[in-house]
Amino acid sequence: MYLEDKIISLKKQKNAVILAHYYQDEEIQDIADYVGDSLDLSKKAKNTNCSTIVFCGVKFMAEVAKILNPKRNVILPDLNAGCSLEESCQSNKFSDFRKNYPEHIVISYINCSAEIKALSDIIVTSSNAKKIIDQLPKKQKIIFAPDQHLGGYLNKITGRNMVLWPGSCIVHETFSEKEIIKLKVRHINSEVIAHPECPERILNHADHIGSTSSLLKYVVTSESKKFIIATESHIIHQMKKNAPDKEFIAAPINDGKCSCSTCPYMELNTMEKLYECLENENPTISINSDLIKSAKKPLVRMLEMS
Repeated sequence: MYLEDKIISLKKQKNAVILAHYYQDEEIQDIADYVGDSLDLSKKAKNTNCSTIVFCGVKFMAEVAKILNPKRNVILPDLNAGCSLEESCQSNKFSDFRKNYPEHIVISYINCSAEIKALSDIIVTSSNAKKIIDQLPKKQKIIFAPDQHLGGYLNKITGRNMVLWPGSCIVHETFSEKEIIKLKVRHINSEVIAHPECPERILNHADHIGSTSSLLKYVVTSESKKFIIATESHIIHQMKKNAPDKEFIAAPINDGKCSCSTCPYMELNTMEKLYECLENENPTISINSDLIKSAKKPLVRMLEMS
C-alpha cells in the first residue's frame, strides 16, 4: 500500500480532518481535505465535526485550531515547525512594549503565539486586516504586531498611524528588488504579485498585493499570462492547478542565484511525519485552559468582524 493510501485509511479510522496551508509541500496539499490561507483554515478548524484535526502548517496555526476547538485532539506533524514572525515577538518583551502605549488597543497578525494573542484585543489575517481596521473609529490608537511590513502596508492603505512592532518574515525579507526588476525586464508582459509581508521596496513593484488566497484568485481572473510570485513558492502548485494555461515564476532572493523562496519551517512537515502523527495521534498541541480562554477572545472577535 502506498503512503498516500495509508494516510487516507488512517484518517478515516481516526475520524480526522487534514488541513494544509498553501505553503506546504505539494504532496501534502494534494492529500489534505482543505487547503487554504490562515483565515480559511481558522474557519474550517472552528466548524469541523471531526474528533482529530491534523494541521499541516506551522505551530501557531495548530494552536489556533486548538484554541477554537479545545476539546478536540489537534496534532502537528512536526512540533519544531515554528515561525520567524512568532519568534520575533516574545510575550515578556511585548508586554513591556504595550505598557508604553496605555491608550492603544492591540491588533495582532495571526502569525504569533497563543501568549501574544492573549495580550491582544483583535487578531487579523492578511485577508481581513483592512476590513477589520476600517471598522474601528478613526481616532482609535493601535499597536500592530508582529509584522512591521504588513503593518506599514496597512498604515498606507487605511490612512492610520499604527505603532508597529519590528518583526518580519524570513521568507518575505529575502526577496531581491534588483533581481525582480531584472525579471520584469526579461519578461515584459509579466505581472508581479506580492504578499504584504514583503518589505515596501518589493511592494513598490507589485501589480497586485494581497493575501495568499487573494493572489490565487488574482492569477485566475487577470488577463495576464505570466506572473512573478513574491511569496512562499509552494503556492505556485495551487496556481498551476487553477490556471494551467499560465506561467508562474518564483521571485528571486537576495543572492540572485535561485528562486528558492521556501519556508524552512513549513518544510519540516513531510508525508512520512504526517503518517506517523496520524498513527500515533501525536505530537499534540497542548495549551492550558486559562491561556485558551484569553487567546480565544481576540480570535472570536476576528471571526465576528470578518
